[in-house]
Amino acid sequence: MAKIKIKQIGSPIRRPESQKQILIGLGLGKMHRVVELEDTAEVRGAIAKLPHMVAVVD
Repeated sequence: MAKIKIKQIGSPIRRPESQKQILIGLGLGKMHRVVELEDTAEVRGAIAKLPHMVAVVD
């Protein structure tokens, strides 16, 4: 299956707890971290919920 790289570009400070939990679920939590995950519908859905905090990098 294809891989996707996700970079955190926004801070979880003063964000709702649900958004913080989504970041942790993606393996993020600190600024400018990059993780490589499987390109699944679940991961894409989590990215769609946090467009202001994460970005897909090539």
